[in-house]
Amino acid sequence: MLSSLSIYAGPTARAQLLEQGVTAAQFKVMVGASGGPKWFVLYGLDRYLFGNFLQERTEPLLTLGSSAGAWRMCCLATADPVAAIDRLAKLYSEERYSDTPTQREITLKAEAMLAGTLGPTGAAEIASSERFLTTIVADRSRGFGSSRHKGLQTASLGLAALANVISRRSLSFFFERTLFSTQGIESPWRSADDLRTTLVPLREDNVMQAMMATGAIPYVLEGVRDIPGAPAGLYWDGGMTDYHFDMDFHAGDGLVLYPHFSAEVIPGWFDKSLPWRRAHAQHYDRVVLVTPSKEFVATLPNGKIPDRKDFEKLGADERIRCWREVLKASERLAEDFAELVESGAGVDRIRPFSERDR
Repeated sequence: MLSSLSIYAGPTARAQLLEQGVTAAQFKVMVGASGGPKWFVLYGLDRYLFGNFLQERTEPLLTLGSSAGAWRMCCLATADPVAAIDRLAKLYSEERYSDTPTQREITLKAEAMLAGTLGPTGAAEIASSERFLTTIVADRSRGFGSSRHKGLQTASLGLAALANVISRRSLSFFFERTLFSTQGIESPWRSADDLRTTLVPLREDNVMQAMMATGAIPYVLEGVRDIPGAPAGLYWDGGMTDYHFDMDFHAGDGLVLYPHFSAEVIPGWFDKSLPWRRAHAQHYDRVVLVTPSKEFVATLPNGKIPDRKDFEKLGADERIRCWREVLKASERLAEDFAELVESGAGVDRIRPFSERDR
């Protein structure tokens, strides 16, 4: 039971699941984390959630995502979410670059990938969906970080990293978390005060730019400047402030579904090297964190989930072969989660959120 999955839940969420089992109607919010190709291990699970599980809902579902997590949540809000997530997986996993790709080359490839994922009508479908209400996180540079001079951008990032060691709240001196939301002023995250935050309506004419901005990893892709409907400036990867998220998810009486590639929850991009900086437990009281088990990960090529280092360590043919194997293997996560939903088998193995490191 659940051999491919490890599921953790906050106290309120776990008590409810143990009593009621797992149903789509329980969830009000769904979250997608940054992590680039790490997402491939969740592909099969996403296909099941997007195509079967969540389609049974009658109430709107709020989604919140950054970087690749936001791309996944955008796929969910299209008219045919399974076809969209299939396109994203294929285009992303089979991407090839020159031997020494520039930021321009990588940016153009990413634009083509997202355009292919969305197709001609995807942006309009996301912006107008009443069933899946999308929020994309991107970060607008403040101060000299918004300069067109690469040296000043680098200096700002370095100072942000140093200040973050002392206080996560210091990120507000360097970035403005920008929430592109189809809910507009109705967004429950409009009053977030943990970091400087601005809300921008997500519209058909800025969906593509918001998706590019949320995945614009510094030094890898180009930032996105002056997005329609948003404050003027330079926008970067939403994972800078919200890598795996440490904030109130505003689920109300509902639960939060969080398919994640790891049991580790790191608040922001700069916190990856700070072992003492992890998400606050109170924010995860109603969260159900669905992750691949360590045993399952050990069966994957090279005994690990994909990551961006694969671009450097593996030749293109080998990388694509390994990633295809991971995409295929990820179907096991869908099978085990479907069994949990349909029969309740394994619900007693859902562990407390506090036991993730054990």
